[in-house]
Amino acid sequence: MFAHSSFLPIAVGFFGLGTGYFIWGGQALFGYPEASPEVNRTMGMWGFWMPGFMQFLTGVYLMVGLTWFNVFGYAPPLYMAALAFTSYGIHWFAMAHRRFIGVSDQPDAWMGITFFFISSLGAIVFQGAGDIPVMILFIGLALLYLAEIPTRFGKFAAGHKVVGLIQFLLGIWLMYLTYGVTLNTTLGYHWWV
Repeated sequence: MFAHSSFLPIAVGFFGLGTGYFIWGGQALFGYPEASPEVNRTMGMWGFWMPGFMQFLTGVYLMVGLTWFNVFGYAPPLYMAALAFTSYGIHWFAMAHRRFIGVSDQPDAWMGITFFFISSLGAIVFQGAGDIPVMILFIGLALLYLAEIPTRFGKFAAGHKVVGLIQFLLGIWLMYLTYGVTLNTTLGYHWWV
């Protein structure tokens, strides 16, 4: 049996996703830098490593800690966090690779449907657990995918700007969550997270 740990890797996943949303959302919302093959490859690299790898790492770390080593104790909402971080990490690997090689984003419309469902599930779980800040994150993610679906199907003309705006706002919320988790864990603060 391994010792219990209060050092959850949650801030790693929050920071990675937040960085990805600032980069991708900022470009979509503000149009800078202007899209080009070189910019898209750079965006793909950032998407792979920050939101992709950092979330995947967090999700696997949580799942292994919960199921194999029981280092986090009995904490059922962490199962949802592990599912979400792992799924979103792999999702970002695919989107980043797509953008890096310059292929169509239209099939992402179908992906958006499943990620709307997992986002809604996260909102339900964290609302039930009384973790309102994380519930807010998942509601934002659900709204993001509701905008992504018609945008990628080509049925929402302003969709790219709306998606960028939601991503940018989620990036701000994720930085708040990163600060909250880190300061609460390291300095004993009592941020609302």
